Amino acid sequence: MQTRGVIYIHSSPLAVCPHVEWAIGRVLESSGGTSRQGTVKLGWSPQDAERGTMRAERAWTGYAGMGAEFAKALAQWPMLRFEVTELPSAGVDGERIMHVPGRGAYRAAMSASGDIMIAEDRIRALLATTTSAEALRSGLDQLLGLEWERELAPYRQAAGGTEQSWLSQVS
Repeated sequence: MQTRGVIYIHSSPLAVCPHVEWAIGRVLESSGGTSRQGTVKLGWSPQDAERGTMRAERAWTGYAGMGAEFAKALAQWPMLRFEVTELPSAGVDGERIMHVPGRGAYRAAMSASGDIMIAEDRIRALLATTTSAEALRSGLDQLLGLEWERELAPYRQAAGGTEQSWLSQVS
């Protein structure tokens, strides 16, 4: 089942940028695509929110579940700030994976409109274990990935005018 998504590298040390490209290339190569390791080139630009780092984004097409593979490959460098989105496809929810240094990864199902979806059982578990409105608010914030959102917000602001091209898995 084909789907599409976007890889956002919000901040990467300059020395790590080629490794990020190789990691993305390895995912494409292992998926049966024609990309050879190291042939993916991202349009890097300086990240104004963090001096000395670079940012890039790239849309991709491939099979359902490929977004998680990109995120796993990128998580090898814990100093990266990144997001990977995958749009829903027939019978498969979309997802958003955010990674922030020191906090790790946050992963959630995503609707067709880009909203994070929280499973009913997770909401029921939260309701069963909270004893105050403040605890409920805190639990919902955690389920929604609010801390990751807050930490990534200034990095997203620097995204204006970035090159956009597509990475594709070719069968």
